[in-house]
Amino acid sequence: MYPRSLAKTLCANQRSVLVLGPRQVGKSTLLSSLAPDISLNLASPRVFRDFVGYPERLERELRAAPPEVRTVFLDEVQRVPALLDVVQLFLDEYPDRFRFLLSGSSARKLRRGHANLLPGRIHVHQMHPLLACELGADFDLDRALAHGTLPGIYSEGDGALRAADLRSYADTYLREEIQAEALVRNLGGFSRLLDLMAASSGRILNVQAMCRQAGLGYETTRRYIEVLEDTLVMFRVPAWSGSSRSSIVGHPRLFLFDIGVRNALLRRPLDAPLPDERGILLEHFVACELHRRQRTLWPEAALFHYRTRSGAEVDFVLEVGRDLWGIEVKAGHRVTRSMLRGLASLASRSERVKRRIVVFLGDRRQLLNGVEVLPLAEFLEELPG
Repeated sequence: MYPRSLAKTLCANQRSVLVLGPRQVGKSTLLSSLAPDISLNLASPRVFRDFVGYPERLERELRAAPPEVRTVFLDEVQRVPALLDVVQLFLDEYPDRFRFLLSGSSARKLRRGHANLLPGRIHVHQMHPLLACELGADFDLDRALAHGTLPGIYSEGDGALRAADLRSYADTYLREEIQAEALVRNLGGFSRLLDLMAASSGRILNVQAMCRQAGLGYETTRRYIEVLEDTLVMFRVPAWSGSSRSSIVGHPRLFLFDIGVRNALLRRPLDAPLPDERGILLEHFVACELHRRQRTLWPEAALFHYRTRSGAEVDFVLEVGRDLWGIEVKAGHRVTRSMLRGLASLASRSERVKRRIVVFLGDRRQLLNGVEVLPLAEFLEELPG
């Protein structure tokens, strides 16, 4: 088991928590490592049947629990949202008696079931595939760019098995479970849209073009995209607006949550990243590293992208408190002055731009026209984790 950065937060604060994330990112493993006294896996058909019709059974069991029972783990709680009312009851009646550890793979299912999300009573965290710092000495960039960093898949020593597991995940979980989540009637349209989203991952979202290519209506397409975001399978990087909105492209960029899943959906060869895609894959990797740190690890940070109608662009704009970092990602070993135009455009729009950074695959840091040119490893070491 790889050490997870979220574990430090969960151990330091004894509040009850809800951990949301896609399947197989390690939610159950992490919460089980906190040694709960009672564990209910609601993905189990037997456990699900026991509680779906009788959520009050949990209340009876907890009232009968001996004093040494203090930590209760409910895995995949979105399957029986009514159990959250029982959790609230005990948090209100016995605030110092129980600690609840809840996991779920769908915020949408909780909302659709009119679930009580316990505002003010629990802390909500998102969990993602592994960060490079969590992999430590096991981190290998080529493996991450080809197979992603889902824990069970990354840790598989056999490359062929990793590839087979990825394809199974993409087909079974995304195409079957997520389409069931979306109450999909047009299965072919949803599958085509999923492939289009994978092919467009990292690019600026054009919903109208997606509609035409997938053969779907606008509202249907918008709803399917919303489902992918709600299940944390896809995340949005909004445009940084700055001070003059009229000259800036305002559409977001969307990214799939894991590079390996993106490659599997697109039926890419999974033995190594394709050379002509190395640039977009490295950019995708950095997007994931920044996105996964927001909220819990880096709550003061917010992630954006920058693009003007005249064509100037910066891959990522990181807002840290009141400061802005402009970040460009280059998959080469050399950086030239011509690569800095987007960063200059961003800096001309705001005095809050305190750092201009180019992340590249070279070995040594440089300073070029006031821009920090950082090797990937050194850039990652500067990020919290």
